Amino acid sequence: MANDWLQLFPEKVRALLKRLPLPLLGLVEEIRIREGRPLEINYSGKYHFLSGNGTLTQHPGEAYKPDRDESHRLLDLISNHSLYTMEEELRKGFITIPGGHRIGLAGRTVLSAGGVEHLRDITGFNVRIAREVPGVADGVLPYLLDKGRQRIMHTLILSPPQHGKTTLLRDLARQISAGGHSQREGFRQGMKVGIVDERSEIAGSRRGIPAFDVGPRTDILDGCPKAEGMMMMIRSLSPDVLIADEIGRMEDADAVTEALHAGISVVASAHGKEVAELVSRPGLGSLLEHKLFERYVILHRSEAGLSFRILDSQRRGLLLAPPGERLGGGGHA
Repeated sequence: MANDWLQLFPEKVRALLKRLPLPLLGLVEEIRIREGRPLEINYSGKYHFLSGNGTLTQHPGEAYKPDRDESHRLLDLISNHSLYTMEEELRKGFITIPGGHRIGLAGRTVLSAGGVEHLRDITGFNVRIAREVPGVADGVLPYLLDKGRQRIMHTLILSPPQHGKTTLLRDLARQISAGGHSQREGFRQGMKVGIVDERSEIAGSRRGIPAFDVGPRTDILDGCPKAEGMMMMIRSLSPDVLIADEIGRMEDADAVTEALHAGISVVASAHGKEVAELVSRPGLGSLLEHKLFERYVILHRSEAGLSFRILDSQRRGLLLAPPGERLGGGGHA
């Protein structure tokens, strides 16, 4: 059901959100609730506050301010009335709910042995709305195809947060898995795709069933750490293509390397604005040093919309696509 994410919110906040025009609701990317402070809405790279009569404003003094009862009610709703079962999520600082929506949490940290054990006194929520955008990968996929060897090239998708990495990965999984036919590509056979969905955002699975269309030949390891999940996929599910979101740790790099040596294509994403930024990172730096990625897709958001660049393994430009060139907004990353 469209905009079913509205049911996440306490009654008063939900009623205010429902007053927004439907086209605008379809663009909302983030809703930030901070107890006793202005209710914020972000869409299309812009932020606004939501007033007590359901209109948008740039003035925080005019905004509706959720109270403590609404914070407690929201936490109850997103934890399905069982906060004690969410210990791992509270330690990580976010909860992913059915549909792939992710709620970042802010509050007081409780430490143990020098690390975060969990969060308490939670008063801040960043609800990131996940959406699928069929066709968003149309302009990218042709540059990732190795037609001679009938394979997908090893690819790293790069951008700052909330620029569309996860949305692009989701549609790449769908198109690679389904195959297809076009004048440009001719017939393209569908491939076996494996998604390691550590945060349950790419497929939005519920009880193992994806909420989004990720293709007919796609297997998903939901809620599984990326490095461990990639190794499990390699050993037991024989994918042609492995897809993972937000790699960066040393163990992630080791698993990517293992997949490449096993003849499996990897399509992954990472946070950053430029490839050069990744060189100093322990995990990703080693992958770049050995030129293991054959394609880099760099996403950029501006007031004109989302644009993308595609580079080869030598970081030479293959394509610079202007905003709106079949890489639309929606969803998060």
